[in-house]
Amino acid sequence: MPRFYCPQPMAVGETITLPDQVAHHAWVVRLLAGAALTLFNGDGGEYAAELAELGKKSATARVIAFVPRECELAYEITLAQALPEAAKMDWIIEKAVELGVAAIQPLAAQRCVVRLSAERAEKKQGHWQAVIVSASEQSGRNRLARLGQLCDVGQWIARADMADCLLLTPRATQSLADWSRATPPRAISLMIGPEGGFTQQEEDAAIARGAIALSMGPRILRTETAALAALAAISAVWDGA
Repeated sequence: MPRFYCPQPMAVGETITLPDQVAHHAWVVRLLAGAALTLFNGDGGEYAAELAELGKKSATARVIAFVPRECELAYEITLAQALPEAAKMDWIIEKAVELGVAAIQPLAAQRCVVRLSAERAEKKQGHWQAVIVSASEQSGRNRLARLGQLCDVGQWIARADMADCLLLTPRATQSLADWSRATPPRAISLMIGPEGGFTQQEEDAAIARGAIALSMGPRILRTETAALAALAAISAVWDGA
C-alpha cells in the first residue's frame, strides 16, 4: 500500500488536499481514484485513506480511519555524524532512519573532505530532510527524525550533553558491545568521525566533557559502516533486554 508523509492536520471523515510532491508521485505511479493509501503527519500514528481525485498536479484523499501504530525505539539515539565525502551522507541518513534514530546531527570536523559554504549547507539541509521523509515512508515510521543544522564539531561538543555521548574510536580499550550489554537502555548520542576519523584534539575535547570512548573491534570501519554497525549492535542488545 502506498505510504505518504503529509505534514498537515488530518481527521477521520475529511477530504484533504495532498501535498504537491505526493500528488506528483501518485500521478507518476499511475494510482487510480479509490486506491488505498496510508498517510502520516509526523505527530504519531497513521491514517488509512482513499485516493479521491487525481490530476497531473493535484490530488485529494478521503481520511477513513486513524491507526495508533508506532515503531519507534524505546530509547532515543542521536547520530552525530561528521560529513563524509560525496553522497555517503545521504546513504547514512537513509539507513539510520530505517534503524530508528530519533535525531541526526551533521558535524564539520577537521578531517572532513567536504567543506560546505553557508549556501550549500542550506541546500543540503533541505535535501537531507527529504531523505528523512522518504526513508520514513519506506520503513513504516510515523515520526520524522529531527535534523540538526550543520555544526562545527568543537561547538557541538561545547554545548551538547556529552555524558550520554558514545565516541567511537579505534583508540578505545572498551568495546561498544561490552558497554551496551552492561548498560540499561537510555537516550544516547553516537559520535562518528569522517574519513580518517576525528583528530586527537577533537577526541580529547569530547572525552574531557564526559564522552565515553568505545571501539567497534579490531577492524577499522569506514565512516558509513561504523554508524550503521553501531546502531544495529546497540539495538540487538537493548531490544532483546
